[in-house]
Amino acid sequence: MQRRQSVKTQKQPLQVHHKNQTDLSAWRKGGRIDPEKNVQNHQTPNNQKNDSKQGSLEQALSYFEKVQDRVSLKKNSVLQKHLTTVESIALQSGLPPEAFDVLLNVALSGKLADTVNTRLLKSLLPASVIPETSVVSSVSWLCVSKCSGNIQLLFLRWLIAVFDFIDHKEQLHALYGFFFSFLQDEKMCPYVCHLLYLLTRKETVKPFRIRRLLDLQAKMGMQSHLQALLSLYKLYCPELVTITLPGKMKTYFKNSEGPWKAGINTVRRRNQENSPVFQPLFLGTAQPQSRKRKWNTQLIIPASSTNTNNLEEDEKKNRVDLYSMSESFRVEQLQTFSQLLQNIHRLEFPSQMGSVLTNPLLLHYMNCIKDESIYLRLYYWMGQTLQEECTWCTVDNNQDEEEFKDFLETVYKTECFLQEGFSSCEEFLYKSLPLWDGFCCRSQILRLVSWIPLGSFSEIKSHLYDPLAQFFFTSSLYFKCSILECLKELLQNWLNWHVIHLDSESDSQVHSSNTTHSELLNVVAELIHFVGWISTVALRLENNPTFLLYFILDFYETACDMYLRYNLPLLIMPPAGVFYPALLSMDSVSLNQLCYIMYRYRTNLVAAKENELSKKETVQFRFSNQTYQEYNQYITAMVGCLWTSSVFQKDIHPQGLRMDDELLKKTAVQEFKNSFNIVYHPAMMGYAVLFLQQAWPDDTTFNFSLIKGKKWNWYLEYLYAHDLKGLKVFIESSINRVSQASHSKAGNVQV
Repeated sequence: MQRRQSVKTQKQPLQVHHKNQTDLSAWRKGGRIDPEKNVQNHQTPNNQKNDSKQGSLEQALSYFEKVQDRVSLKKNSVLQKHLTTVESIALQSGLPPEAFDVLLNVALSGKLADTVNTRLLKSLLPASVIPETSVVSSVSWLCVSKCSGNIQLLFLRWLIAVFDFIDHKEQLHALYGFFFSFLQDEKMCPYVCHLLYLLTRKETVKPFRIRRLLDLQAKMGMQSHLQALLSLYKLYCPELVTITLPGKMKTYFKNSEGPWKAGINTVRRRNQENSPVFQPLFLGTAQPQSRKRKWNTQLIIPASSTNTNNLEEDEKKNRVDLYSMSESFRVEQLQTFSQLLQNIHRLEFPSQMGSVLTNPLLLHYMNCIKDESIYLRLYYWMGQTLQEECTWCTVDNNQDEEEFKDFLETVYKTECFLQEGFSSCEEFLYKSLPLWDGFCCRSQILRLVSWIPLGSFSEIKSHLYDPLAQFFFTSSLYFKCSILECLKELLQNWLNWHVIHLDSESDSQVHSSNTTHSELLNVVAELIHFVGWISTVALRLENNPTFLLYFILDFYETACDMYLRYNLPLLIMPPAGVFYPALLSMDSVSLNQLCYIMYRYRTNLVAAKENELSKKETVQFRFSNQTYQEYNQYITAMVGCLWTSSVFQKDIHPQGLRMDDELLKKTAVQEFKNSFNIVYHPAMMGYAVLFLQQAWPDDTTFNFSLIKGKKWNWYLEYLYAHDLKGLKVFIESSINRVSQASHSKAGNVQV
């Protein structure tokens, strides 16, 4: 009782501490306006309506503040009226900061029935921020056990749901030990672990707390919420937590936001639409808050000082003591990159991990300081958000597709900035792709796929390749091209990751995801084989369109250069179902792409063979003879097709163009041997016609046989001048023209 009286005697007049609050948050201040001055103000109907709401809310809070004895809801119409007022205003526009002190105290004091207390706690929806002092005052009621266990549990759930709306958290951090003592309650333990997870700092990790968690785990078994807290403790103090914990991220905590989530989102949208002064504090940006859901509540970084005046005083102090290492550097003070460099080792990372996504300075910090606890917090928050907000995994979020799309775009940009994918996104994709319709957030989903981290092939095949293959074979041409582009970027990201880690770490530590060098080769090889398979099928289904062929060859432009450009001893030739459609393509762009790809294959294979013979480097994984054999078969077909006009006789590939002369004669095609050289090839014939028009302007017969001897050389120069650089490097590297006299004979070549 003495504690309850002290709480009341310390109660201060309701004030406004946050300068970025809504008009509603100033309702008490508005009630003190001078009446004479107020009469002079022009009152619109909306203002009068708001004044009426403010007056009703003030009366309701005054009533709850004065409640002394236990009151029955059924027999008290006044209580019903004021309770309904609080609920309706909370759902319409949220409660101002000053209301939480009164409502939390009455709900946790045990003066009212649990049904009333439950309704009050479920109506605690913030319009802007929640004062930390109100939360600390309400926590004090848990010491005297005036409220029931169900109300205590509901209060903890509310505290977790609105954690990011609390303006400051220093006093809450001081209560860490108090919250830790509630772990012994089995019902409250999951929610206490969740709250402790949000509050944990390195200095709060103590040996006795680790022992307590281990004892609870031995008693309760491998509970996910205990594993979460132990994982965070182990990241901060690995020498104290010696047990092996699951390394794979998963959903650690139950969803605690059910009663408040929808209401908070509704209030946030209404307040932004109706109040032009609703501008939350963003770190390092002056942009107004967009209409977002939960992740934008996370993107707000409230000031960590006790009030605005203290913040200003601290800023003045920091101008003098900026480089002091005895104090942490608050996030809201971080405005420039130079400040980050000067204070990087004493920067206090925000509790709201979602705020990291939109702040380049904090992302730079993550890149510089490899603090695993930060990544663990971010992965947990992101995994929870993706799971709860996915519009095709839940039935009640269909109207929020645009907002979810914006969030996925933000996550993708963050991955691009950090140059690495998030494991939480990987798990989200693996779980959601089988349920995806292929249309919702298509661009964002495919972009996230391109940043999936390296993993085991069996997992990637079952969770990624199989769902993508179903979409690929049943989708439109443009969707097929989008998937191919996505897989090309995935390959590039894996190769870039390999190069970075190969240069920066030893072989035993190259792959932080426990991926060995041989596993890396296997995973990359399977990706290339997968693309080759779906590309072959797609070309048959779509009848070899040039548009699709461009994206397929674009993928192989990366695959053909893995040895020299990315230092990966792996080369895989495209399947015949891709090579021959490109070789016989009607489009010169595709043929030019193929020539460049074969040139790069040759360059990489020659370099690998030279290094192997000279023993300049020890290559543990050598290219198989099958790779060299396939290359020789393809190069023979290309030279016979484009240069020597002997492809029908010399192509030795099992799926190649070799045909008997008798069969060719039955086609009734004249000069069938020359059908695919650089003059008669369907992709090159347009250039040949234009060349003839310029070389023989008076000849209208288009006699292609005139292009021989010196004219052949002129024709080559004409082709090179039209940006067919792939054709140029292929001919110069793969065809030896042994003498100047041989220029006059197209067949006198040595391959």
